[in-house]
Amino acid sequence: MARRAANNPRQVRSKLCGCPKCIEAYPPAAHGERKRRRDCIGSWQARYRDADGRQKAKHFPKKGEADRFLDDVRTEVRRGTYLDPKRGELTVSEWWAMWWPGHKQGRTTTRNRKLASWKHIERKWGRRKLNSLTFMELQAWMATEVRGHATQLKVLELLRMMLTDAVRDQRIPFNPAADVKKTAAPPVRHPDDLKPPTREQYDLLRQHLPAYYRPLAVWLEETGMRWGEATAVRRCHVDLDAALVKVREVVIDDHGRLRRQAAPKTEAGFRLVPLTPAAVEAVRTMLEKWDPAATESPIGDGTDLHETELVFRGPKGGCLNRNNFRRLWLRAIKASGLARQVKNEETGRQEWWPRVHDYRHALATRLHAEGVSEKDVQLVLGQKRGGRVTWLYTHGSDEALSTVLAAMQGKPRLRSVS
Repeated sequence: MARRAANNPRQVRSKLCGCPKCIEAYPPAAHGERKRRRDCIGSWQARYRDADGRQKAKHFPKKGEADRFLDDVRTEVRRGTYLDPKRGELTVSEWWAMWWPGHKQGRTTTRNRKLASWKHIERKWGRRKLNSLTFMELQAWMATEVRGHATQLKVLELLRMMLTDAVRDQRIPFNPAADVKKTAAPPVRHPDDLKPPTREQYDLLRQHLPAYYRPLAVWLEETGMRWGEATAVRRCHVDLDAALVKVREVVIDDHGRLRRQAAPKTEAGFRLVPLTPAAVEAVRTMLEKWDPAATESPIGDGTDLHETELVFRGPKGGCLNRNNFRRLWLRAIKASGLARQVKNEETGRQEWWPRVHDYRHALATRLHAEGVSEKDVQLVLGQKRGGRVTWLYTHGSDEALSTVLAAMQGKPRLRSVS
């Protein structure tokens, strides 16, 4: 084994120094006159070999700092924990360009969510070096500049993923975002703003929708499907004799472009939904209108929607667009007198009640009130966990107060047990 160099660290000669050795290395005739001095002011170069045996060097203003650095780096090399400082000197934007190609696969909605979160990170940290990020800076940024609980959740999730992989790639020694906390509280909404309309209110609302869209409103109310699931239903998915519909795919909005996606929101989304007579009648109305093909076309890249197979379409035969329907929906809820503006405390935006998605809440509440077990409601709605259905989609009925009062007075009451 080769002996360790005796002149390590060594002082590097400087053109600005006037000591005898620097004068000899850089004569005044070529580099200008300097004030003569006894001691050298040149930096100290610490030379070492990394884990792969490559020689590297780092400069320090004082010899003691260079000695301490050499002691530390030699120990890290022996223990196998050495990280090349230059590997962490790339910017956060440069790291994203390396990191993103390996993580952009998967569902279109997930990819778009990550791209939206990256804009927050890039705007603040894109030009910063990866190894310069600190916990306190990230925590202060999260508390003062990233607004909203949902936004903080998504941005912090992406930032942690990026920095965790930077640690795995031996670019930084630890993840500075690992212990960063969300500071925005989840928005608290009044129960009246969460509670879906009653069946009577939905009947009134439906009368103010254009006649063409009323079968769609009935379908959403009777099946509790998500918008993307309902607009993706094809003739081959519906069995009118058995009064069943299969949920097999969804239509999503990819930055304004409608696309087919081969799977619902979760694996639990693949399901059979029973159809009430009203839902069957809604399907028959649309089948008579469009006579859709009973074939099932392959999804491919998702850009070809094959509208000729769809049951529910726009008036011109194209795939239903959520934004176009929302304009009609707002007109209908205002005309029916149900509309109420609700401020979203998280984003500060004004929203309208009721929403189209409340059809899903209404069905869950109705089934729960009828004594349907939590597990069965879970299966119909396509949720992974029954408990989530209970707290997210079910709401108290108008009979809740009378039910509680009867119990407080000791009056017997039959109740269903799931």
